[in-house]
Amino acid sequence: MSETEFLDLANSTLNSIEAALDRANDADIVDVECTRSGNVLEIEFIANGSKIIVNSQAPLQEMWVAAKAGGYHYKRVDNAWLNTRDNSELFAVLSELASGQGGAAVTLRA
Repeated sequence: MSETEFLDLANSTLNSIEAALDRANDADIVDVECTRSGNVLEIEFIANGSKIIVNSQAPLQEMWVAAKAGGYHYKRVDNAWLNTRDNSELFAVLSELASGQGGAAVTLRA
């Protein structure tokens, strides 16, 4: 994948995450605020002030996630972002992390 293709895909992924969390916030599922600065999406859970950071790493063609539970790296494989260690899928893991940090069941989909 070219760098331009990666950047387009990464931007689309960040947009999808932000939109899903905005919908969850609007539906009163979780009180969350998303802030976007370039390739970095900061997700803040208002009730406890905890954060999840999602960003793209163009040189490595990876998406990175930093959360209370740890740090994760994802590569694009067969139309999905898969964890470089255990092959877990980005949106599934983000759903678990957001549910844990937000205190309510949050489901994010690609």
